[in-house]
Amino acid sequence: MRVSILGAGAIAYGMAAYLAKSGHEPMLWSPSGGRTRALAAGELLKATGDIEATVPVRVAGDCKEAIDHAEAVVIALPVNGHRMVMDAAVPHLVDGLPVIVSSHGSFGALYISKQLAQRNVSLPIVVWGTTLLTGRQQGPTEVHVSTVRQKIDVATLPFSAREQGYELCTALFGDRFVKRDGMLAIALSNLNPQNHLGIALLNLTRMEKGEQWSQGGNVTPAVGRVIEALDAERLAIADHFGIAVRTVQEHFSLSFHVPVGSVSEMNQEMERQGRGGFGPTTADSRYVLEDVPFGLLPTVLLGKVSGKPAVLHEAGISILSAAYGRDLKLDNDILPALGLDALSDAELADLCRSGFSSGTT
Repeated sequence: MRVSILGAGAIAYGMAAYLAKSGHEPMLWSPSGGRTRALAAGELLKATGDIEATVPVRVAGDCKEAIDHAEAVVIALPVNGHRMVMDAAVPHLVDGLPVIVSSHGSFGALYISKQLAQRNVSLPIVVWGTTLLTGRQQGPTEVHVSTVRQKIDVATLPFSAREQGYELCTALFGDRFVKRDGMLAIALSNLNPQNHLGIALLNLTRMEKGEQWSQGGNVTPAVGRVIEALDAERLAIADHFGIAVRTVQEHFSLSFHVPVGSVSEMNQEMERQGRGGFGPTTADSRYVLEDVPFGLLPTVLLGKVSGKPAVLHEAGISILSAAYGRDLKLDNDILPALGLDALSDAELADLCRSGFSSGTT
């Protein structure tokens, strides 16, 4: 299948290698064009680690070429770049062409849906709760893939396209997808922002000083209790909407195969097993600059709409904004275009299942 990947970072490169190795035809589009020059000149893409492959990958000259070539489109770059890429893609999308958002954040699927409704274009939008893989680029033609995830939550907008979206993802990326009950379930299943808030906020000096520090080892009991309290706010919102989501303890147990205990105990066990990882070595980290505006802020919005305020989430945004000397909420360029805070809980839930209707202004 011809799959165009909008993005050119480690996730996009790893995904392209996976698809090519599986017999599909990936095409990359770099918004800046800088990262893919060597590939565009004919050099092969080399993947190491959990994916071992050296494969040819086509490169699109612009977004229109990428979409015109595609039987499926994947948006694969950090969420703070999603609106830019969505704005470039929407004018060229056509009826029925599936769009996968990897991974979904800040109600980006609704942003696509609203723009397409203005053009009277209808297509399935597939949203993932996380990325296919983790990795790091080693150069302009090489990526090291640390992990290919065994399970990925998936939903669609509209909800009626769920089976189509699941079958597409399975055909492209294998039997690793778990169907969830709609886009709202995906929005409430991303635990990274809340976990990163506790970790970054209480280790901010280490980040700012550029220290090398154990992330798991520094999820001390105090840090763990903050994460658990943040998780309780998320779970209360999910319960209000009648959505079953994993607890943070279940997440750590399923992701890292450690016994269920307190968050601190589980992270200490990960550290003992050599899988605690390292924390950010710069204050310019996605743990703050991406996760605060695009991860925490949507949870705060859901808390207000549901009547289950996410007080700690909101406090974390304010404290980190003060630490960084600017209002991090203003970095979110998706939510202001949607007007979701004016909706009731029932209206928001319906919108997350059906999307915007044709002719929306």
